[in-house]
This record gives sequence, C-alpha cells and structure tokens, in this order.
Amino acid sequence: MAAEIDRDYAESDRLVCIGVLKGSVFFMVDLLKRLKVPLAIDFFQTSSYGSSTSPGEVRIRKDLDLSIRGKDVLLIEDIVDTGYTLRTILDLLRFRGARSVRLCALLDKAAAREVDVRIDYRGFEIEKLFVVGYGLDFDEHYRNLPYIAVLDSEDAPELPSPS
Repeated sequence: MAAEIDRDYAESDRLVCIGVLKGSVFFMVDLLKRLKVPLAIDFFQTSSYGSSTSPGEVRIRKDLDLSIRGKDVLLIEDIVDTGYTLRTILDLLRFRGARSVRLCALLDKAAAREVDVRIDYRGFEIEKLFVVGYGLDFDEHYRNLPYIAVLDSEDAPELPSPS
C-alpha cells in the first residue's frame, strides 16, 4: 500500500496525511513510516450526535491545525463501515479547498455500507463483524491489542447501565 501511495504522490510536494482519531493511529504510524514522499501530518476527530438525529450528522471534536487549501490530502482511517461519517469528512475536506482528497483505510466493511464512499487505498475487506485491536475499540477497550480480533459478545466488558 505504501509503495502505491508513494507512486501516486511522487510529484506532490504538498501531501497532508490526516488521521481520523482515535482508531487510525496504529495503522497511520505504521503506514507513514514506510512512505518516502514528503508529507505533513494532522488529525481530525468527530463524533456522531445522539441517536435522535439522522445518520451523517457529526460534531467536530478536534479540527485540523494545518491549512489544506491547495494541498493533496490523504485521509487515513481504521475502518469504513456505514460511510456516513466519512462522507461528511471527505466533503468537508473538499469544501476547504484541498487540491485532491483520497481515502486510505485498513479495513473495509463493505457489507455494512449505506453511503457510497470511494476507498482509494484499501487494506482488507472484512465481513459484517465487530472487530477490535490495532486501534479499533469497544468502549475504549482493546485498542492496544497488537492484532485485530472479532469481539464476541461474551468477551465484551460489562458496561454501566444507562442512567
């Protein structure tokens, strides 16, 4: 994947790699260590509004520090699921004047997709399962596993009851 990205951005002197927090961090670090093209790094974090709103409505929790106007942007994500949040982020990056915007995802859960999202660099396609590890979490648990695993409901930690 890194070789393909290097080839595609060989002529770019403006690549900004943006990780979607928090899940992409493990994958992003490993990927960027293998890239040879000049790049800058930034992070973006969103959260979905409560369940009473429609899909795709997101709140920005951490915005970019760098300007992306006129720059090539590579958005790096751990997993593409329904696509709602990613569609919003990709549209926002284009609206902000990026010269180009491409998506790199470690995992593609295509069976769960509800919104068309083009993945330019894809690691693996997975079934419609809940996975954890290597940055992916369940209620902030399991991110630090050095591998990706399917989470069985009986393995899930006990969560507090809603108040």
